[in-house]
Amino acid sequence: MSLEQKLDHLVTHCEDLRQQLSRPFDDQALFAKISKEYSDLMPLAEKILEWRKGLEEEKNLKELLSDPELKEMAQDDLQRLHEELPNLFKEIQILLLPKDADDDRNAIIEIRAGTGGEEAALFGADLLRMYQRYAENKGWRFELMHESDTGLGGVKDASALISGKGVFAKLKFESGVHRVQRVPETETSGRIHTSAATVAVLPEAEEVDIHIEEKDLRIDVFRSSGPGGQSVNTTDSAVRITHIPTGVVVQQQDEKSQHKNKAKALKILRSRLYEHQRAQKDAERAETRKSQVGSGDRSERIRTYNFPQGRVTDHRINLTLYKLDRILEGAGLEEMILALTEEDQATRLADLGDA
Repeated sequence: MSLEQKLDHLVTHCEDLRQQLSRPFDDQALFAKISKEYSDLMPLAEKILEWRKGLEEEKNLKELLSDPELKEMAQDDLQRLHEELPNLFKEIQILLLPKDADDDRNAIIEIRAGTGGEEAALFGADLLRMYQRYAENKGWRFELMHESDTGLGGVKDASALISGKGVFAKLKFESGVHRVQRVPETETSGRIHTSAATVAVLPEAEEVDIHIEEKDLRIDVFRSSGPGGQSVNTTDSAVRITHIPTGVVVQQQDEKSQHKNKAKALKILRSRLYEHQRAQKDAERAETRKSQVGSGDRSERIRTYNFPQGRVTDHRINLTLYKLDRILEGAGLEEMILALTEEDQATRLADLGDA
């Protein structure tokens, strides 16, 4: 099938779906399925029609160039179209790219302080606030699921569920090692210290995605404790779940209810196992691709936050923004995420062209 035939088919199919939706439905599940397919396809169909309308207009304007009275007007309009049409076609190409099936999912974000002691934990807290503020700016729901703090304002490790439209699509390139360079408040000589925190972004997995056998779980309950070992709870409400086949361990103690802690731990466990499956598939696909923006590997150093220079550098795309404060406030993170998304799209378009 040629590209023209494929575009014809997509526009026709979109119109067929629209007509189907104009009729009454007895089967609500089928109605929901067709509605989603139509809403997913409609932006592409509209863009195709807009591009074809531009091509038709270009053809008509070229015919007017032979008319002395209309030639100047036609040239101006042709100049405009010559700028618009390539951009429209690129948008169509991007919309035609295979979509990540998990892009529309909610995401669980896990942050863990790495090398650097208390300074790394303080940076972990900075990252947690950054993603919370970014989520708030996007109108998403941010639910802190677990937080182990140091008692000095730092975060040893934390996890949060971020819910909303297209959350995973926006945050999936955040996985990896985030490095910070700054002078700690306790440093009297003014020396710059380097420390790091690890971020993992997991698509939220439902029970239908990952089936976990009870026999594969070891569940331990114990008493919750706070920073420095102080008691938080007088009952055995904290839960540690070990998935025996993989060795994945999840611990939850933030809730006073053992039942709630277990439910949260299972949600995180399910998402970690689902992400493990994703990573295996991505690794297989990557063998046929020339490059990737990011592998999602937690050990990959992806970004440096340099406080003395007020800059943030993403090493995967060699982008440096002198907007450290705005990025950590969440408002400036969108520019970085958009650049990563565009680079990923450009890479995949190039791969398609070479296929």
